Amino acid sequence: MSTMHDVDYEILGDDLQFVKIELDPGEAVVGEAGSMMYIEADIQMQTIFGDGSQQQGGFVGALLGAGKRLLTGESLFMTVFQNQGSIKRKAAFAAPYPGKIVAIHLAQVDGELLAQKDSFLVAAKGVSLGIAFTKRFGAGLFGGEGFILERLQGDGWAFVHAGGTLEERTLAAGDVLRVDTGCIVAMTKDVDYDIQLAGGIKTVLFGGEGLFLATLRGPGRVWLQSLPFSRLASRIYAAAPQTGGRRVDEGSILGGLGNLLDGDGR
Repeated sequence: MSTMHDVDYEILGDDLQFVKIELDPGEAVVGEAGSMMYIEADIQMQTIFGDGSQQQGGFVGALLGAGKRLLTGESLFMTVFQNQGSIKRKAAFAAPYPGKIVAIHLAQVDGELLAQKDSFLVAAKGVSLGIAFTKRFGAGLFGGEGFILERLQGDGWAFVHAGGTLEERTLAAGDVLRVDTGCIVAMTKDVDYDIQLAGGIKTVLFGGEGLFLATLRGPGRVWLQSLPFSRLASRIYAAAPQTGGRRVDEGSILGGLGNLLDGDGR
């Protein structure tokens, strides 16, 4: 028997999107802290300690859920938005930076989705959020942004955000895709995930890319983003004037090697 709330939704906008969710009386969604755009009358907010799933019980369950979220680097607290009125009401949730919002019904991906730790936006109440450690020690050690992935479980709607432009890829059995770790938004649980060295020492120092790439092997579905937030933030930081004797000219011939020598390597 389903414990999820099956909600109706509409995604609006082009590059700065938000999702508008229609809640029947009694229905609820759980959102990431700071994601709410607006709510209509009769929708009540309640901050909860933990992951918002209905499966966890009591204080111990809530504490375990909160501990999982702490390991992903997200807030310990989430907010439940419930329609306590007698007619349908709407709540809207905005993406944190330019990109695309993806709606994924967990029942259509065998009840489980692995997502980048900062891509989750909102979900039908009852969707469980946990952590998914990578299968191999190499991936756990060198995965960068992909070190810890969030595991979304249930049979309801989940909404994740992709920075920049979104591409969905369906990998057949044996298909291999090598991806910058930060460009992974989400993947189904049957995708095999590992980390490989990007190349030789010259590629590492002068190529402008990270040390390691994620290797995704099918079968399964993968959602990719062209602009990870970490990349956007690093570009903004690099363009900002530097003080305290640090190098201001980020366009020097040293490029990425200069950043590495300064201790700013990504």
